[in-house]
Amino acid sequence: MKIYHGSISIIRKPIYGYGSPYNDYGLGFYCTEEKELAKEWAVDYELDGYANCYELDLSNLKVLNLNEKPYSILHWLTILIQNRQFKDKSFLVRDAKEYLIKKFSINYSNYDVIIGYRADDSYFSFARDFLQGSISYRQLSVALKIGNLGKQVVLISQKAFDNIRFIEAEKAFSDEWYLKKNNREKEARKEYFESTKMQRQKDDLYISQIINEDMEANDERLQ
Repeated sequence: MKIYHGSISIIRKPIYGYGSPYNDYGLGFYCTEEKELAKEWAVDYELDGYANCYELDLSNLKVLNLNEKPYSILHWLTILIQNRQFKDKSFLVRDAKEYLIKKFSINYSNYDVIIGYRADDSYFSFARDFLQGSISYRQLSVALKIGNLGKQVVLISQKAFDNIRFIEAEKAFSDEWYLKKNNREKEARKEYFESTKMQRQKDDLYISQIINEDMEANDERLQ
C-alpha cells in the first residue's frame, strides 16, 4: 500500500511512540492514500509542508478496517469518543458515550493498522451533533460522505512501523493547499446545512432511540 503523511518536515523514518494520544485513534502515525489530502494536512497559514510518501507492507500485519462489515459508524464513533475530547454538555451526551463504550467498543490495541474515517473539524462537529440528538443515524452517515472525507490509515504498533519504507517527499505550498483545506471545510459545512439528503425523514433513528431500545451492533437498522 502506498500512503502519505502530511507534515511541516520530511520524515524519513517515523518513530513509534511519538505524537499526541488525543487523535482519532489515539497514539499513532496518521496517513492517507490520497496525496492531495496529505498536502492539506501538511500546511498551515503561511507555513509550507511536505507530503511524505511511504510504502507499507501489509502482508503480516493485523488490519482493523472500520469501513467494512461487521463494523458500523457507531464502532468508529466509539473509538473517537475514547480518544478525542467531547464536552458532556447534556445528560444525553453522557449517556450516549457510556452506552456506545459499553456496546460498541473494539479492543483495537491488538491490531497493527487501523483504517477508517478521519474526523477533521467539521466532521468532528457532525459526530457531536449526533451524540447531542440533533441529527439522526442516517444523517450522520450522509454527513460523513460529504466533501470527499476520505479515509485515514493509522499505524499503531511497532510491527507496523517496522513495515514502512520511505519513498520520497513532495513539497506542499501553503498559499495553494491551505486555501484548499479551508475550502473543503467550508463546502462540507455548507452541504451539511443545505443538502436535501440531510433533511429529516419520518423513520430517522436517533441516539435516544438506540439507547432506549438497547440496540446491539448486529441490529439491521445500524448496518
